[in-house]
Amino acid sequence: MKVGLLIVLLFPAVHISPTVQTELTVTAVNHLNFARQNETIELTARDLAALGEKDLNKLHVRDSSGKELLAQSVDTDYDDYHKPDILIFQSDFAPGETKTFTVTAGKKREYTKEDFRAYGRFVRERFDDFAWENDRIAHRTYGKALITWKGEPLTSSAIDIWSKRTAKLVINDWYMVDNYHNDLGEGVDAYSAGPTRGCGGSGIWANGQLFVPKNFVDSRVLTNGPIRVMFELVYEPFDVNGVGVSQVLRVSLDGGSQLNHFEAFYRRVSGSEPLAVAIGFKKVKDEEKQFNAERGRLTIWQPVEKNLGMQGLAVVVDPKDVDQLAEDKLNNLLVLKPTSTFPVSYWAGFAWDRAGQITTAKAWDRYVDEFAASRRSPIAITVK
Repeated sequence: MKVGLLIVLLFPAVHISPTVQTELTVTAVNHLNFARQNETIELTARDLAALGEKDLNKLHVRDSSGKELLAQSVDTDYDDYHKPDILIFQSDFAPGETKTFTVTAGKKREYTKEDFRAYGRFVRERFDDFAWENDRIAHRTYGKALITWKGEPLTSSAIDIWSKRTAKLVINDWYMVDNYHNDLGEGVDAYSAGPTRGCGGSGIWANGQLFVPKNFVDSRVLTNGPIRVMFELVYEPFDVNGVGVSQVLRVSLDGGSQLNHFEAFYRRVSGSEPLAVAIGFKKVKDEEKQFNAERGRLTIWQPVEKNLGMQGLAVVVDPKDVDQLAEDKLNNLLVLKPTSTFPVSYWAGFAWDRAGQITTAKAWDRYVDEFAASRRSPIAITVK
């Protein structure tokens, strides 16, 4: 009987994986014929996947000279893991300029207090305010506890203005000394938003009337500087001609910008009819308004209370969403076409002449026009 011998040769398994890059090149192009400052560049996790680093907090950005730039990882979807899904950084662009940047993986980025150009927080000690700011402007809005405060109760979902004239972040300091109604060199709270829409608050326009939510009842911060602050405010359902409508408002503000990005998620409790969102600004005596439907923007130049100079307010929307200008007793309103698709996205903010950045109505109109054009033609990005 013959016995066969079977010899099996074993080789270690070979795992073939995609090539991991040590460096990515980002090309950014300004296709507009004017200079653009503090432009925020956004790179998605997919854009950056070739680096093989899943933790975006460990990615670093350098300009063409090799200088490292301030960068921030942002969680835009607020998932269960609170895992960042985009990387942002900023740069200035000359008219028609093309710039290149490199992205590499390394140690986790560390920030200092001086790095921060945007910040916000829930302020329980001031009857549930939520306050936020960047190096240009500051705002606050009101929580539920203010409704029942015996000292000065207020039911309002207005967007309040804090007029600052320093690049320094002031929210914590101003609340700490509790003297922000006097200008001690950094700015002042001289804006009485009250029950109006303030500076860019929204509501629902129906049958020639504005319906608005009360004070927010919950808040959550999605990202908090150093470049961008982004948070959400939750409002209880409010009545719109007998139908309950709820709102979640997402607000983001980048360093160097005069305008916030608002995303308003409205939802009917019942029914499916479209809703017409209206964006409002408090009426002020002797104000000047400029409306351009083709460019999707409304600007206002108005006196600041207590004879503290002038300020510009503005809203920018997609021109295809514009329906009409309207007003009620308290507010100037830009009404958008009825929609069942949410969120509604718009930009709104202000400039105070005593801050020294924008000092005339003409300069404010130019800033807003260029901002609107920049939204229609964002910086073109390629990654390789």
